[in-house]
Amino acid sequence: MIYTVTLNPSIDYIVEVEEFKLGQVNRMQTSVKLPGGKGVNVSRILNQLKVENCALGFLGGFTGNFIQKWLDSEGSTTRFTHIADDTRINIKLKGAEETEINGAGPTIDFTEVATFFKEFDGMTKGDIVILSGSIPPSLGTDFYNRIIAKCEAQEVEFMIDTTGQSLLDTLVRRPFLIKPNHHELAELFGVTFECIEDIIPYGKKCLALGAKHVIVSLAGDGALLFANDRIYKSNTPMGDVKNSVGAGDSMIGGFIGTYMMNKNVLDAFRVAVATGSATAFSTDLATYDEIQKLISEVEISEL
Repeated sequence: MIYTVTLNPSIDYIVEVEEFKLGQVNRMQTSVKLPGGKGVNVSRILNQLKVENCALGFLGGFTGNFIQKWLDSEGSTTRFTHIADDTRINIKLKGAEETEINGAGPTIDFTEVATFFKEFDGMTKGDIVILSGSIPPSLGTDFYNRIIAKCEAQEVEFMIDTTGQSLLDTLVRRPFLIKPNHHELAELFGVTFECIEDIIPYGKKCLALGAKHVIVSLAGDGALLFANDRIYKSNTPMGDVKNSVGAGDSMIGGFIGTYMMNKNVLDAFRVAVATGSATAFSTDLATYDEIQKLISEVEISEL
């Protein structure tokens, strides 16, 4: 089973105005409410790929009910821990420029945390836990380390989508997958990259430090996969980029979902690239049909 963990989910309230004027009444042209949070995005992609998954995390109030009903309708098993405080709302204001106002997140108490950790007791070897997204301030910055320790106790794999020192500190715990983009990888080691050849030693270094698989996304230049002392490069399918939100989460869902079905790392990489691209070419996350159309366009070569 694939488990996604979203500690700080949200409703993303996306509002479009023709010309935003500060201090005046503005009329919306369009608006949409979507479930948000990186782990939630991964679950939604797994649903599109028809891969069984279970969504964990914290939900509260009418906002939390909105997210749970959405995931239930798309096919996820949901075992969120219900909390007294409300799940946050993030505002994405689209005008001549894009402005985001993100909520900090709910207050979560120790009894709710204890209930959350009970969900891990039934996990067994062969399961995988996907950790991604921000941590509510009330949980403390070390909360992912607590989850990883629980995964190790249950002998289940985990992957983590984080950056900076937090990512570097996690590598010794042997995550199944990490997925920095090339900017994040450069920042991780305090270097700059001028070309793809500059990236290769640092992808290898992530493997040497403990990561089992490393995907480095290169935006319009494709992606690199480091696995089993081999390096692979993909192209990027052609399309009109409409949306950068969720593309990385989509790559994670495509890779983990496919790998858990057939244990073929190159198939998983191909679907990951197609899925990330399909989301980038969509206004929301990719659909099954959009992903399938792009899989044949992904070309992989070994470096």
